[in-house]
Amino acid sequence: MKLSREVKTAILVLSGILLFIFGYSFLKNSDLLNTSKVFYVKYDNVAGLATSAPVTINGLAVGKVMEIDFADRSGKLVVKFSVEKDFQFSKKSMVQIYSSGFIGGNNLGIIPDMSTNVMAVSGDTLKGEIQSGMIDGIIEKFDPLEKSLMQTLGRLDTVLNGVNEVLDEDTKANLRSSIANLNQTMASFKGASQNFNSLLNTNKEKMTNTLSNLDTTAANFAKLSDSLAQINVSSLASNLENTIGQLNELSEGIKNGEGSLGKLLKDEELYNNLTGASLQLEQLLEDMKLNPKRYVHFSLFGKRPKAYETPKDSVN
Repeated sequence: MKLSREVKTAILVLSGILLFIFGYSFLKNSDLLNTSKVFYVKYDNVAGLATSAPVTINGLAVGKVMEIDFADRSGKLVVKFSVEKDFQFSKKSMVQIYSSGFIGGNNLGIIPDMSTNVMAVSGDTLKGEIQSGMIDGIIEKFDPLEKSLMQTLGRLDTVLNGVNEVLDEDTKANLRSSIANLNQTMASFKGASQNFNSLLNTNKEKMTNTLSNLDTTAANFAKLSDSLAQINVSSLASNLENTIGQLNELSEGIKNGEGSLGKLLKDEELYNNLTGASLQLEQLLEDMKLNPKRYVHFSLFGKRPKAYETPKDSVN
């Protein structure tokens, strides 16, 4: 069947209206297709109950808190909540705010009352109450913390009084002076650090060369160590032992008067002759020094030298 243009236009307009209604309902957190029931309950104090908190029946989650707002100018509050489960309960049922734990927050619990046949329907306002001792329990949980905090503040006050007694005017002046000296020290340290950095930047190339030379020296030392490691230590020790033995034999021979050096050391007559020869040589040198004419004759024109006359102080 072929639809006319007018029918198509009407279908398009109706579809747009339906989409607009569904979109508006979605933005208001309401679902047109949702069959859950909505109820209301009034409280003087919601004890920290928050939106989206679970709604339970005998511990089973059956819905959630949708909205919390003021009921009137007196400050009373109205809680709007939904129940998704198809569970019947009477209008006399109580809606209680209870604690699910110190960290978990508060929930909304429905206490069913089946004493009447008048069942609660969507839109009804039910009676509400707060779990007995819940607020007092919270206060009791914070009471030890309060006592501990007060004790800590008392100790802190005592400590501060002691500090005030210690920090008299002289101590404060000394403390200020110490802080000033510390600032000067830090400033001096900063200047020294800057100078050191400048020195490093200026001699950076020299330090690099020094480190390179150190690397080269280390490499050479490693080579020397390898060379020393390759030396036959046992052979060297054996040769050294033989040399020491030969020196001991030579020393014993000299001590026993063997060889030229041994005879020189052991022959007393040779020693006396050498001593006398040394004395005569000394006298000869002294006489040559005192009477050079006796030993050297020199004439520039070839004249005959005069006869030598023995001086009175000559050595005979």
